[in-house]
Amino acid sequence: MSDKDIDLFDNDDKNDFDIKKNEYQYATHPELVTYEQQENLGGLIEPIAENPDKAIENKNINYIKLLYPYATHPELMTYEKQENLDGLVEPIEMSPKEEQVEIPDTEKTPIPKEYDKKIKVGEIIVGTGGDAPLENSVLYNGSDVSRKSNGLDTVVINKAGKDLPDNNIPPYATQSPPPYATQSPPPYASVTQEDDSSQTDVMNYDVLIVGAGPSGLSTAIQIKKQAIQEQRDVRVCVVEKGAEVGAHILSGAVLEPRALNELIPDWQEKSAPLNTPAKNDKFFVLTKNKSFRLPTPPQMHNKGNYIISLGKFAKWLSKVAEEMGVEIYTSTSASGIIKEDGRVVGIRTGAFGVDKDGNNTSQYVEGMELRAKYTVMGEGVRGHLTKELFEDYDLRNNCDPQTFGIGIKELWEIPAQNSKPGEIIHTSGWPLDSKTYGGSFLYHLQDNLVSVGFVVGLDYKNPHLFPYMEFQRFKHHPKISKHLKGGRRISYGARAINEGGFQSIPKLTFKGGLIVGCSAGFVNVPKIKGTHTAMKSGMIAGQELYKAITSGNTPDELVSYPEELKKSWLWSELKSVRNIRPSFHKFGYYGGLAYSGFTTLLGGREPWTFKNNYDHLGMMHKNKAKKIEYPQPDGVLSFDRLTNVAFSGTVHEANQPIHLKLKDKEIPISVSLEKYDMPETRFCPAGVYELIENNGKSTLQINAQNCIHCKTCDIKDPCQNINWVAPEGGNGPNYQGM
Repeated sequence: MSDKDIDLFDNDDKNDFDIKKNEYQYATHPELVTYEQQENLGGLIEPIAENPDKAIENKNINYIKLLYPYATHPELMTYEKQENLDGLVEPIEMSPKEEQVEIPDTEKTPIPKEYDKKIKVGEIIVGTGGDAPLENSVLYNGSDVSRKSNGLDTVVINKAGKDLPDNNIPPYATQSPPPYATQSPPPYASVTQEDDSSQTDVMNYDVLIVGAGPSGLSTAIQIKKQAIQEQRDVRVCVVEKGAEVGAHILSGAVLEPRALNELIPDWQEKSAPLNTPAKNDKFFVLTKNKSFRLPTPPQMHNKGNYIISLGKFAKWLSKVAEEMGVEIYTSTSASGIIKEDGRVVGIRTGAFGVDKDGNNTSQYVEGMELRAKYTVMGEGVRGHLTKELFEDYDLRNNCDPQTFGIGIKELWEIPAQNSKPGEIIHTSGWPLDSKTYGGSFLYHLQDNLVSVGFVVGLDYKNPHLFPYMEFQRFKHHPKISKHLKGGRRISYGARAINEGGFQSIPKLTFKGGLIVGCSAGFVNVPKIKGTHTAMKSGMIAGQELYKAITSGNTPDELVSYPEELKKSWLWSELKSVRNIRPSFHKFGYYGGLAYSGFTTLLGGREPWTFKNNYDHLGMMHKNKAKKIEYPQPDGVLSFDRLTNVAFSGTVHEANQPIHLKLKDKEIPISVSLEKYDMPETRFCPAGVYELIENNGKSTLQINAQNCIHCKTCDIKDPCQNINWVAPEGGNGPNYQGM
């Protein structure tokens, strides 16, 4: 090791390696340490490469903590001592081996016998939490986890795959579930500042992009592409709240490569993960036991497209961007917008080490200020900062309200003889009634994988409707179940989807920045696609940002951005299908089908445009709506919510403020329960909201640790009493292959 390399451990630890490896078998797992390579106890792992020499020599805190966010976090480094980067990092105390505890045997706990064994404090346990009584709970990262069941949700104890049946082992979540890493680590938790702690660290860029999705990354790549061509230096930074790029991204997904061809013409030579060309398109209308094949609507033809994992695609885009010089920082949540004289000049990143009561802990590290000439919002659907900008700058004054759907997805591994790579199936009809918009997708990928999902429009009126359970019973239809027979579900997730279309596009610029991708609502609903349009919006944004920055004139608002968008194929594509989705709301299922055919024949040239309305309006009173009985999940094709959440890779630091904020704590009981039978407990696909009955008193319990960041609660709550804000960076789902 060179003099400038960092030795993370003392020699005493190396001599004692065999003993320590047995006690702390997870401490040396490469996935827990973000240094690219690390010398670890006698050559077990290769020496460190690519150290930030100058940063260490100059004690540049900003650079170190952004470059190596996890490497010094105590939960990941369980050995007794650690070199401290020239005094910049505190030594770490060894974490003792956890004591075993007995799970109390209670009739209220329907845990299968194969799970009812001794567990260690800190092992992965999926369930609800909060104020549940201790006698019905076990410890989960220091917090109580309810072990009750409501018949649909059952607590699962996941012992790193050792005690789970083969069909229930999440291959990504249980290959190496570190007991000390189940709390998502604060990126800067062990880095201490030498200067006054009251002074906020500031970093400056030309362009700052919030969100490492297809639109944000396309913006960054377009800027750097032009800068490289003209040999100019333009500093571009992308911040991403997920633990890695792609961790929070979920889609069907079928990619139309039109924008990709324009942005990166040599994507095949660069090994883009587009490995499954679309082949057969099939469209069915389902009844409870039968199916009827209809001609595939023109918008849904997929010749020349590719079935992909959008998370893998985003990760590939991030590597392309980094090779061009874009700085990308993951596990970095944007907690606030910085304004000066009415102009957005950057963001604040979230602090770490704040406990659930809002107090600073010993691990507290203040957030940073990231400033730029222009800030680009690419947060995705219902971004919490974008929502704030809509209000502060009146960006939605001259457009319709945005409307949404909730998309719920599972990834399955099926027997090789059932795999049909390239086959695409869409359905409408059952199990939804004729008044509820929605449908399904089923895509065969390579490697014997099937992506299956269900979308429910969030303008549904029946408060008893349970989107998650609609998806679960849908999989039992004979047209669908045959594709999954003999397979196993290996990943799960959910995300809100924009459905408003052309008439819901907001004003796209504000002083100091602009909005791209799904933050703006660029989704072609009839196509069931939004990646190509998101990328195109990012490309045009990058083009106009580069012009402004290199011209020496940085106007407050880049009005050229929406002007150029209106000249592009993106604008004409969305305009031509603007009336299809709202026609289903206006005319119902069968009327919507008929009108869709009519407007398709006209090419969308009718002289009128249907209006959208807010999804949370129009929900029926609970006594006037038909109750819906859902079958119990069978554990083979269908699953309860909490079991599925275990397959999303979701983790949250237990001792942090709840990121789901209630504006009024009385409303859930006095209004939501009394009028609508508390739909929060059903529209959430992760069991976050739970009705607790105790001594005749009803309370709403928020199990924030289950949240998979779909944003449905922020949208559909009929009282608009829930405000979703970002938790600590790196928290939330960690989707794999989705």
